[in-house]
Amino acid sequence: MTHEKSLTYSEYLKLDGLLAQQQPLSGEHDELLFIVIHQVYELWFKQCLHELRYLRAAFEAGDTPRALAALKRTLTILKTLVGQVDILETMTPLSFNAFRQRLQASSGFQSFQFRAVEFLLGHKRASALENYPAESRERSALRQLMGEPSIYDAFLRYLQLKGVPMPEAALRRDTAQATVADEGVQQALLIVYRTLPFEAQVCERLVDLDEGLQEWRYRHVKMVERTIGAKPGSGGSSGAAYLRDTLFRPLFPDLWAIRAQL
Repeated sequence: MTHEKSLTYSEYLKLDGLLAQQQPLSGEHDELLFIVIHQVYELWFKQCLHELRYLRAAFEAGDTPRALAALKRTLTILKTLVGQVDILETMTPLSFNAFRQRLQASSGFQSFQFRAVEFLLGHKRASALENYPAESRERSALRQLMGEPSIYDAFLRYLQLKGVPMPEAALRRDTAQATVADEGVQQALLIVYRTLPFEAQVCERLVDLDEGLQEWRYRHVKMVERTIGAKPGSGGSSGAAYLRDTLFRPLFPDLWAIRAQL
């Protein structure tokens, strides 16, 4: 009788391949930390995309419990992303500058997965596509995401499924455009908060998600300022100056606009 070989922990997780991907280009001690942290970020971005697509499907199905579960997990991942900045900040400016030139034109600014997260959340802009070669897989995927409904578009349709009167223009808007404030949507959201407590919880979790991404942006800015100061960023970006411009831009402006009316 032959016995089928049991799957090992290492085989299931493909650890040989995974642990072979950290390849510092210098002999500097802190370069390994820099690589590991950013590779882990990309793994978390991958999971975020997985959860956000699940959330969008839950909204489209009108499934509130599933939507809340996806929001909770995504929020927990965001807290983990913010927490990892503490580890990266154990690296001093001197230790980073010791290997920084090895990065050449590579930059976190080029992270395709983070741009995909932004697009799914509604922060869409055609200019972001220009950071990737014309025929690249990344550019093609972002172009497709631009045309798809965002999380917020799906959320508005979810509320309509729950009987909330939603402005027709908001439901038929061009999904390739960034989310913008809409007074008609704000009036509908006030109805949700005043009459639908279960759906209002979903609204509050979306506010948490918006705030969580802003917190990540803030910690990222301060980490860059702490590490390179006012120097230009890798890959030709303006570094902290560019990142600072992204702060305090809400993903879901309607949910913030109604706070004074509640």
